[in-house]
Order: sequence, then structure tokens, then C-alpha cells
Amino acid sequence: MSASYWLSEPAPPRPAVTLAGPADAVVVGAGITGCSAALALARAGLRVRVHDAREVAGGASGRNGGFALRGGPAPYDVTVAAVGRDRARELWVATERALDRIEALAGDAFRRTGSLRLASDAEERDELRRELEALQQDGFAAEWVDEPGGPAAGRFAGGIRHLTDGVLQPARLVRRLAGLAAEAGAEIREHSRIASVDEAGAPVVVVATDGYPSGLLGDLEGLIVPTRGQVLATEPIPERWFEVPHYGRHGFDYWHQTPGGRIVAGGFRDVSLADEFTAVEETTPAVQAALESFVAELVGRPLRVDYRWAGIFGLVLDFLPVVGPVPGQDGVWVAGGYSGHGNVLGFLCGELVARAVLGDRDPLLDLFEPARLLGA
Repeated sequence: MSASYWLSEPAPPRPAVTLAGPADAVVVGAGITGCSAALALARAGLRVRVHDAREVAGGASGRNGGFALRGGPAPYDVTVAAVGRDRARELWVATERALDRIEALAGDAFRRTGSLRLASDAEERDELRRELEALQQDGFAAEWVDEPGGPAAGRFAGGIRHLTDGVLQPARLVRRLAGLAAEAGAEIREHSRIASVDEAGAPVVVVATDGYPSGLLGDLEGLIVPTRGQVLATEPIPERWFEVPHYGRHGFDYWHQTPGGRIVAGGFRDVSLADEFTAVEETTPAVQAALESFVAELVGRPLRVDYRWAGIFGLVLDFLPVVGPVPGQDGVWVAGGYSGHGNVLGFLCGELVARAVLGDRDPLLDLFEPARLLGA
């Protein structure tokens, strides 16, 4: 019962690669970021070895809600106010392009559906109106929805339809990226924990564990705050109500429906907020009860819950990823801190950190500079 629905799907075989001797680059973490980085580095001709303490997609990349959203964790207009219009637009465009690349690689692990960001009250509706105006002014595809249909009708005060978004079977996507990385020559070692940078034995080490503590980040350790997200998946139902991912109440509630009819719902972290700032990957009765009640109210009847799970994501107070060299540690790089929006940002940042390692530093990394967490 306490297992991710996404990880219940058997992992496909991938090429068995064993590198002789030391690698040029070691990637720690075989989630969306680590596999994206490994693929880019291996395709560039580096000898790459990936280590994961569990298995490919075994962390947050296989334990999330399955949303594939453009942009960052903060609303677009809020990001504009924080970093400037040019940089905010650059970030949103980069994530839209990342969604296109995900679509090209993912096969049936990705569906381009759009998404609905819903307002739970008049105050949130006004916030979404401001965000929509900013998005449309800068040319992003978005439109206003007065009221969602189906059982969500009457529960929400309008919302934004983001036309470029989609849904994922996230574990399937990451496993495919791992397979592509292996085909490009990367060695992937599952159930292999790296306890120190020296143990990695490579001139370049990329730490891609997001919110899971690695012990490899020096003074940055703990500044990407481990935060628990909880999810459930119900029995399949015949009604097709939520093929588009929905998220509301400032992102505290999110849900959609799988092609097989299951409702996947997550969130309600604010039921016991202080308890959810943790690296303990366990479901809790309070949050799970809130999720179960929400789904029952939404569909008008209780549903059997077939899967419950939790994953740990990395929260950053300014809601921007942390990507770049680790201060004070030569050759060590970090990519993480997606504040719950890691499916697309993680893929993008895996590519960005790989490019930076190869000497092609994207200007977006000015926003993501790790040293900012230390006040530098």
C-alpha cells in the first residue's frame, strides 16, 4: 500500500555498461536530473558513471504527482517582480523548450494535455488574473477559465489554462532517460551510495539528489530544505473527469486522472506543515486522510485507495533552482532545489549543469548560482 503507483510498473532492461577505471564525471542520483545530466555528458563523449543509493527513479522522480509544468514554482508575475521581466521570460521559455524535448524523448510516458491552475477563493482568483495578464503580455499561451467542468464545477472561482503543459508517468520517463544514457556509454550503478567526494573518484562530481541529503555539498548541505510531498492513487473509475492536471489553493492541492482511470491526488502539506519539513519518506495519517476526503468530495463518493506514497523534494526560499559549482569544493557541481516542480525543471537543470561542466555556461545559471544560498 505504501508504494508509488509509478514505480509499480516493471523497469525495462537497459544496456549493461561497465567502465574500466575511473570516470571523467560521476553523477550522484539517478532521478530526472541525474539521468538528464548523464545523457548529455555521455553524448558529449565523457566517461560517465551514475550512482544511486536505490534504483533509477527511486526517489522523488518516481514519487511525485506526475505533472509536467512550464515555469518555476512561483507564479510568473511574482517571478518577474523578483528577477526582472527579461530573466523571468527567459526561464519560462527555457522550460517550454524543455517540455518539447521531453515530449520527443518520452514516448508514451508523456501526454501534452495543458493544465488548469484553479482559484479556491476570490483572493486567489485576483492573483491568477494578475498572473494571466503578465503571461499574455509576454506572449505565453494561456487563457482564462471561468469555471472548470465536471465535478469541479462550483468549487472554484476561475483559473488559468496553461496550454503547453502535460502529464507524465515520471518513473517511465526517467527509466527511458537512463536507458538512453546507457546506450550513450554511461555506467549506471544502482544500490550504490557515494559517501564522500573522494569516494566518487572523478575530477567532476555532479550531485543531483534534490531534497535528499547527500552529505556531499559542504556548506550548502541543508540549505536545499528536505520537504515531504504525499500522494495517493485510487481504484480506476469509469468516469473521465480529470485528464488535464489540476492544481489549486496556491498549489497545495493537485490531482489528475491516469489513462486507466485512477485519480492521482497529492498535496495537503499544510494540514501539518511543520511535520512535512523532513527527509523521512513516509506517509502520515493526517495528510492521507485529508487527501482521501478531498477525492471523495470531488467525485461524490468514497473511492478505494490502492497506492499511497511520499517523496522528498528540495525547497529553496527564493523558489529558484540551485545549479552550478559548489562553493569551496573544486570539481563538485550541484543541480537541485526545484521546490516541488522538478519534473521539467529537473530535466532542464540536468542539461544545464552538463553544459556548464562542458564549458558552455547558460546565462540562466546567473539566477541559479549556488553561492547565493550562502549570501555570496
